[in-house]
Amino acid sequence: MKRTTAYANQNQLSHLVEQHTPLVKRIAYHILARLPSSVIVEDLIQAGMIGLIEAAKNFDGSKGASFETYAGIRIRGAIIDETRKGDWVPRSVHKNAREVAAAISSLEAELGREPKDSEVAEKLDITIDEYHHILRDISNGKIIGIEDLGVDEDVIDAGLGNNEQNPLADIQQDKFNKALVTAIQTLPEREALVLSLYYNDEMNLKEIGLILEVSESRVSQIHSQAMVRLKAKVHDWI
Repeated sequence: MKRTTAYANQNQLSHLVEQHTPLVKRIAYHILARLPSSVIVEDLIQAGMIGLIEAAKNFDGSKGASFETYAGIRIRGAIIDETRKGDWVPRSVHKNAREVAAAISSLEAELGREPKDSEVAEKLDITIDEYHHILRDISNGKIIGIEDLGVDEDVIDAGLGNNEQNPLADIQQDKFNKALVTAIQTLPEREALVLSLYYNDEMNLKEIGLILEVSESRVSQIHSQAMVRLKAKVHDWI
């Protein structure tokens, strides 16, 4: 009887993995768009498949979430963990990212509003082209995404998911999610739209560029600046 049950469970596991393999590829290519050209998509897919298998083993349908939602989180997490094992980002990029975030935070306090690109560049005592170049380096150098702030991408849609760790963690995570949603709502309209299209609608940079009628590289800059702004806004939480 136990042997029959184990066989049935193995069949169910295999079916879930086979059925959701396209989800792994979709997420891998979505993340690949934020990585240097040297990254091989097959490596991301392999890491994602491990995440999918773990999701299939640990999924509990009684919690209310669909398997695809649960698996998507585990797949994305596995791929991001894999990419973080090798940090190809020069120290200068990390340093510039911190300086940009500090400049934005300082200008917001001074101006009482979101600073413009030109104002951030002036604060940093660099040209607007140099500022955009820094944003491009930040974008190309590492993954910059909502998940880096410690939440799932769904938070952009104000879907404040439940944390299953413990009651105190639930409260802390809920407060952070709410603070992040508030921060997103204060972003310039174009930056908030780019985040929504990228994470909610899972559009790539080229598709977003067509909607906004700007180049793919400009969308990348807008995305990077939005993430730097968010990190500055929720710095104390992080």
